[in-house]
Amino acid sequence: MPFLIATEPGDPGRPNEDFAAATATSAVLLDGATAPDGLDDGCSHGVAWYTRRLGALLLAGADAGAPLRDSLAEAIATASALHADTCDLDNRQTPSATVVAVRVGGGRLEYLVLSDSVLLVEDGAGGAVVVADTRLDDLRAEPDRRGAIRDLRNVPGGFWTAGADTRAAEEAITGTLPARPFAAMTDGAGRVAETFGDLNWGQILALVSDKGPRSLVDRVRVLERADPERSEFPRGKASDDATVLAWAPEG
Repeated sequence: MPFLIATEPGDPGRPNEDFAAATATSAVLLDGATAPDGLDDGCSHGVAWYTRRLGALLLAGADAGAPLRDSLAEAIATASALHADTCDLDNRQTPSATVVAVRVGGGRLEYLVLSDSVLLVEDGAGGAVVVADTRLDDLRAEPDRRGAIRDLRNVPGGFWTAGADTRAAEEAITGTLPARPFAAMTDGAGRVAETFGDLNWGQILALVSDKGPRSLVDRVRVLERADPERSEFPRGKASDDATVLAWAPEG
């Protein structure tokens, strides 16, 4: 079947900083990294502007058959050049994004994952292979480093997102799996498992495979609305941008 995509902003009054797009054989999913309120990111364009350009460039490279790491490095370089003359790309908070890129062909699924968006692939036994870059979660779990996490972005020993530094492409997780049904999601959708504990990863993949990506976005919205004050389930945003991308073989 073709790629299926569902996306929704966490706040209808703000731009959706997630981005997803697909061709017949390749797809990308990005989640823009927003600087904390009051912290200058050095960019006059905004995170949504950046994720759309980076995502489109990455998809073009993946669809042309280039290695996914090479495609990401070239996309970062080109997207950065688009605003290098007007914005401060040396600012640690310059717009960046988490990335999932996939390409299907010849019975194989090629993938690239960077930062905290997640790829779930059917394992052939009713469960899910979870492809995740856990470095950010690992840092959050260290009490003595939690407050300085934003200073550990895109530095050795920290975590990496696709910003202005092409070295991020080398830090991405890449690999190949059999081309079985899969779903990729930004952390705004993945919080069904990670924040609310409502479903595990295997159940999420089963839900998306059975009812489509929109079903997961709707489920996270129900959970968010049930805890608007974030008292039962602490989280940075009451409602986050949420995007899900899914695919299954024909027949």
